[in-house]
Amino acid sequence: QVQLVESGGGLVQAGDSLNLACAVSISAFEMKAMGWFRQAPGKEREFVASISWNGGRRDYTDSVKGRFSISRDNAKKAVYLQLNNLRPEDTAVYYCAASPFNVTSKRIYEFRHWGQGTQVTVSS
Repeated sequence: QVQLVESGGGLVQAGDSLNLACAVSISAFEMKAMGWFRQAPGKEREFVASISWNGGRRDYTDSVKGRFSISRDNAKKAVYLQLNNLRPEDTAVYYCAASPFNVTSKRIYEFRHWGQGTQVTVSS
């Protein structure tokens, strides 16, 4: 059974940075595309970033391009999301998700396994 555990969230001020990590309990050979999503209070869960199985392709939602960076280390079975120049509108619970496909995706329904989430709160 695939398990994902996020860490690294916290309370920061606008303009600060955070580095989220996702530990994946799956063999490195089986790791496919991974993604990060977020859900703000009263809003639907939305796509943030995804990375292909070998890191060759990375996709971002427009609002985080140039500020967030997704990366992975298959040997360590981990995926990361570097959040720079944070804004109050980035406040949300951030979820790590695993896809059964090799290519990236922005579609929430293509991700089969989810972590419990880590809270990111950005004050103005």
